[in-house]
Amino acid sequence: MQTNQLFLLFCTVLLLLGLVAFFIGRSKAARVRSAGGSMFAQPDQYAWFAVLSTAGPAILVGAVGALIMLLLGADIPTFYLLAASLVVAAAGLVVGISQVRPNFHARQAIERAIRMALASAALISIFTTFGILFSIISEAIRFFQMHSFWEFITGTTWSPGDSFLAAAGRGDGGGAQFGSVPLFAGTFMITAIAMLVAVPIGLLSAIYMSEYAPQKVRAVAKPVLEILAGIPTVVYGFFAAITVAPIIVNIAGFFGLDASYNNALAPGIVMGIMIIPFISSLSDDVINSVPDTMRQGSLALGMTKGETIRDVVIPAALPGIISASLLGVSRAMGETMIVVMAAGMRPNLTANPLEDMTTVTVRIVAALTGDQEFASAETLSAFALGLVLFGVTLTLNLVSVLMIRRFREKYRVNNL
Repeated sequence: MQTNQLFLLFCTVLLLLGLVAFFIGRSKAARVRSAGGSMFAQPDQYAWFAVLSTAGPAILVGAVGALIMLLLGADIPTFYLLAASLVVAAAGLVVGISQVRPNFHARQAIERAIRMALASAALISIFTTFGILFSIISEAIRFFQMHSFWEFITGTTWSPGDSFLAAAGRGDGGGAQFGSVPLFAGTFMITAIAMLVAVPIGLLSAIYMSEYAPQKVRAVAKPVLEILAGIPTVVYGFFAAITVAPIIVNIAGFFGLDASYNNALAPGIVMGIMIIPFISSLSDDVINSVPDTMRQGSLALGMTKGETIRDVVIPAALPGIISASLLGVSRAMGETMIVVMAAGMRPNLTANPLEDMTTVTVRIVAALTGDQEFASAETLSAFALGLVLFGVTLTLNLVSVLMIRRFREKYRVNNL
């Protein structure tokens, strides 16, 4: 029997065992209650405890077996693993039914199980983060054994050369240069352009919708604005390459400037348009969460509505606005499709946004696609780029946390 069929059979049997546990547990609890017994929980709660006793241990056994096979490379036959899980499920069913008695707190047991499940979910997310970081670091170390770390972070030329052929034994790879400065320069420039577009428009639209717009206008404008977040990035890429880039070339030509059809300005502008809903929606929610008593107190002291927004509402909502802006920065730094279609893939160290350039994420995709040797320096460079990008984003997050904390302390002191 194939693995998919075994897994389907396992899920079916486990579902049947859960249904049996639920109905038997509920009927037993109902009989005890009807006989005059004092129960610490409702019959449905005893039934759900029986279900958790049946399915929980079975799923745990299957998950542990899968982790052992994944991490330790052990070869556990699928049939035996699923069979063991079902045996444990049957034993859990018996234990769960036996606990349906008057002096057992089923509701507290369910709450403990829920807390354990929530804690497990939190641990999984933490371990996943460390697993991603470990996988990136382990492969990045292999790259830095081939090329200097200092050259990587300070070099101004990105030219993999014949590193792919060298990994296949058909070249020496001597002409390869992996200077990441052009890639990060392109990333920061396009991100900066996007934020220069997204932050003012997003913040001002949030202020209008939360402070000035009538309820009817707000009910229409906010959903329409959030539609931008649902447009696929490839559509934005088409728009940037076919519409925005030619307009930029024509405007630059009108002023006597040379502009490439693959330039950094077009994807930056379109990316900023894409990020507007993130900043606008989150900032709107944060501004609306500012207590009305602060607005009323400011107006009672003689401040105008504009002064109230500038001196009271925005400072109170600034930590949330900064968080929304940082979410936009992360979104912009991780964007790939728009850059590929509108800015090109050539690493170009320049301060002119009218020239073509590329970003870190584009080079990562290019390095990990195609028929390239995984052990080549060009492929491993993707992990080195990812590691440095991870460090950059982590630094930005730490700086933002410090800024938010310092601002909150300053704001509290001023209010005192």
